[in-house]
Amino acid sequence: MNRNSSLPSMMAALLLAGILTAGCAAPKVTLFSDAAEPLKEFTLSGKGTGKVLVITVKGIIDDNPRRRLLRTEPSMVEEVAAQLKTAEKDKDIRAVLFKIDSPGGTATATDLLYHEITGYQQRTGAKVIASIMNVGASGGYYLALPADRIFAHPTSITGSVGVVFLRPQLFGLMDKIGVGVAVSKSGKNKDIGSPFRPATEEEDAIFQDLTDRLAERFIDRVRAHRSISGPALTDVATARIYIAEEARALGLVDEVGYLSDAVAAAKKMAGLAEDARVVVYRRTAYANDTIYNPATGPGAGPEMPRLDLGLLPVQAGFYYLWPMAAPGQ
Repeated sequence: MNRNSSLPSMMAALLLAGILTAGCAAPKVTLFSDAAEPLKEFTLSGKGTGKVLVITVKGIIDDNPRRRLLRTEPSMVEEVAAQLKTAEKDKDIRAVLFKIDSPGGTATATDLLYHEITGYQQRTGAKVIASIMNVGASGGYYLALPADRIFAHPTSITGSVGVVFLRPQLFGLMDKIGVGVAVSKSGKNKDIGSPFRPATEEEDAIFQDLTDRLAERFIDRVRAHRSISGPALTDVATARIYIAEEARALGLVDEVGYLSDAVAAAKKMAGLAEDARVVVYRRTAYANDTIYNPATGPGAGPEMPRLDLGLLPVQAGFYYLWPMAAPGQ
């Protein structure tokens, strides 16, 4: 063996031994920032008094922790609620701008965030502005409804005001491979929605009724916040999607413009000067940070998929979701 080739290994072993034997004096080595680190405020622009807080809502809306390749991060509901809770303690925050890029998510998680946003408004009196980026559809639009003003980027897709009930079906594949599932149940509807058998007509009617009720809740929110009625509301209730200008014509959004326009409007609506500070909450600092950065902390690899409408079965449930924009989120 070449003696020189073993030197790097020996040096590494000595270094490791030194760290292990140094006790409390050993240096702390952190490969990735802890997702549990507290949120800290960072200023993106401005030096004046008063603040506009920017909160990013990006991806599928749910209340499950986000699984990264090497770690787990807070769910979207938890992260947004934590930012609002932090903002509530700061009286200098006069406006909150939600930067939305989401096709929606589960009905419950979406409604939870809606509840957090409206509660923050009522307790603080701060102005709330929503700016829809690529997609603000279904649940993504639901979150924008409490806003005092809704902006949409000129190329945004929004709408999809409705509910979809998704459930996997495995019985066809099971028949092909000769596998079955035996079920003992206490009532005829106990295994309703089972992926192991076709639904009955009665079960389909139950699912449709539940879907229609959740959809009516969504439409009621639109009616209350946007004052849309008549043919416009009828069109919106078909759950179709719209490009920004169509959404503005229907009354779903107030203005078509860029994110900078939304920031300027937030300052004006809150009675702030043009040089008011624009701030974000993050768990780590970023060099050359801008309003377009959606992260609160450094990612440790890509986010693991939680919803796949292709080859993998979805988690059964009711969604305020535009399914076509969901894969890969």
